[in-house]
Order: sequence, then C-alpha cells, then structure tokens
Amino acid sequence: MFRRTFWFTAGAAAGVWATTKVNRKLKQLTPESLAAQAANKAIETGHRLKDFALDVRAGMVQREAELGEALGLEAPVDAPVNRELPGPRRRSALAPTPNTTTTTYSYNRNEDH
Repeated sequence: MFRRTFWFTAGAAAGVWATTKVNRKLKQLTPESLAAQAANKAIETGHRLKDFALDVRAGMVQREAELGEALGLEAPVDAPVNRELPGPRRRSALAPTPNTTTTTYSYNRNEDH
C-alpha cells in the first residue's frame, strides 16, 4: 500500500516538474521573448563596440603624442582624452545634386499643330 502511494506521489511530482520546465521553455521561445533577447544582445554588443572604439581613439591620441614628442613637434603629452565619439555624419538623401548646366525646356503642345 505504501509502496504504491510512494510511486504515485513520485510520478505526480515528476509530471508537475516536467510540465513546469516545458512551460518555461515554451515562454522563452515565443516570438516576443526571442525578439527581446535579440534586442538585449544587440544593445550589449553596441556598448562593447563603443567602448572598443573609445579605447582605440585613446590609444591613437597617446601614440600621436608619443610620435610628436619623438619627432620634436609641439604636442601636449598629457592632453585630456575625450571619451566621446564624434557625432554621426548626416547626408540628406533627397538633397538636390549640384548641376552646373541648367537647361530649361519649354514645351507647349499647341505649337505642334
């Protein structure tokens, strides 16, 4: 009697545990959850790339100062490092292109008759 009760309880507990695990995994695989995970990874990657670019820029400034000092140029060795990237370049996609020769054509359909 106790043996059957034990195995029944163990089976029910295993079923509840497995159902809970499957439901959690299904929630992780919904399109909204996958999109949120991808967005978080993209933001994290962007921050890492920005930090890398700032480190490269700081290294460039330091190396330029070292080269300037080695060549005898007037360059501040301990110049403050700007920890910001330059602003994005913006080009107008719809801006008119400069045209050196402007020809204005006038066409009147009534002149052909």
